[in-house]
Amino acid sequence: MPHPVLLVIFDCDGVLIDSEIISAGVLIDEAARDGVVLTLAHVREHFLGRSFPTVAATIRAQFAVALPEDFERRYRARLLARFEDELRLTAGVLDILTRLRVPFCVATSSSPPRLARSLEIAGIGGLFPHRFTASEVAHGKPAPDLFLHAAARMGVAPENCLVIEDTQPGVQAAQAAGMQVGRYLGASHMRGHMPPAAVPGVILFDDWAAFATLWPAIIERPGA
Repeated sequence: MPHPVLLVIFDCDGVLIDSEIISAGVLIDEAARDGVVLTLAHVREHFLGRSFPTVAATIRAQFAVALPEDFERRYRARLLARFEDELRLTAGVLDILTRLRVPFCVATSSSPPRLARSLEIAGIGGLFPHRFTASEVAHGKPAPDLFLHAAARMGVAPENCLVIEDTQPGVQAAQAAGMQVGRYLGASHMRGHMPPAAVPGVILFDDWAAFATLWPAIIERPGA
């Protein structure tokens, strides 16, 4: 029998906001300017769910290139510019956020400024006073540090936390933290991509309407 869920910890990119497809496109374009050819499949496999310093270090190692000093600045500036025009919530997530009966927070590999601006653009900044980023811990995903930090700050035991993630590093981090895990597969970057293999203890879903069915105890019924 699973422990009761007393806290929901949401990842941000690819879960709350449909941003991963935008981020991947910007990364591919900026890397190409420096002679590095990336594909969406490669980005999806190696970079999603990881902090930008980790992504940059991985590109340097995999392609034996010395990225210019302004690579991160260029990437972040162009990404936020595209967010202003293109960023949207994942379909149906706002309904879930407004019906949750337990506290919730966001824990992400994104930088604090990017997180703040993303939530603001998407119109849900006011719903997330509790925000945690990889900058607050020693080791980012797939290490459990970030989720354990979020749970401790929220005052909830790990076994009573439900983490909603979209990437493998995030799922690994949540499992390493001893938390319950749901993997959301409904964002744009997953279209046309073969769903990941089932992992024991991880619940897969690709529609936020399914969330209420999977975890009915923590969701208000419409009209209740």
